[in-house]
Amino acid sequence: MKVVILCGGLGTRLKEETEYKPKPMVEVGGRPILWHIMKNYSHFGFKQFVLCLGYRGDVIKNYFINYEIRNNDFTLTLGDGSMKVHNSHDENGWEITFAETGPLSMTGSRVKQVEKYIDGDEFLLTYGDGVCNVDVSQLLAYHRKHGKIATVTGVLPPSRFGELMTEGENVISFNEKPQVHTGGLINGGFFVFNRKFFDYLDTDTNCILERSPLERLAADKQLKMYQHDGFWQCMDTYRDYEYLNKLWQDHKAEWKCW
Repeated sequence: MKVVILCGGLGTRLKEETEYKPKPMVEVGGRPILWHIMKNYSHFGFKQFVLCLGYRGDVIKNYFINYEIRNNDFTLTLGDGSMKVHNSHDENGWEITFAETGPLSMTGSRVKQVEKYIDGDEFLLTYGDGVCNVDVSQLLAYHRKHGKIATVTGVLPPSRFGELMTEGENVISFNEKPQVHTGGLINGGFFVFNRKFFDYLDTDTNCILERSPLERLAADKQLKMYQHDGFWQCMDTYRDYEYLNKLWQDHKAEWKCW
């Protein structure tokens, strides 16, 4: 089954990091957040990826084209240009399709444009800027059980502010990014779609996945939600970037399931 990852946005709210590279290439723990997302899917056996490229897609291409020499020792023979790669890594078998979907295309248009690369009846889809410890196998099982066209993962949003637990004026605990337990779930990405969903999409650059396509799908009673109560965090701002890197450094990266 193919995993489609939206990688083409401008990342304007994170311009400290995205002036020269796309947001999926912003690093967490020395690796692009895109790599973390792909590692999670790979852990559950999904190793065929379709990357919807847009802004600075060349950076993503170059990263993976040079992946072997970036992550292994190698011997280069000058003259004939032959190269022997030593060691190995756990990303063996990843198959990546790089699809140019336009620098200004909206999310729905990007997905519609990669229809030709989806050769099965189902596909997975997520955004290239969020990490989560959702069990993709259970998500897929849920999708297949209900038989509708689409499943979206609903998550509890993290609070923008730190939570103080106090006794009088004494702070007894501090939680930097607690989840907001108000019952209001948000779209966490990590979708499963049947290919019938392509009928709801259009290649027009203004087609936004989260607007008319998903709204119509819901109206047709073809959209179900898989509730995930575990870790989820997107990287929208520089503060999010710092937070995710702090979790990694402190060995508290809950999304790391591999």
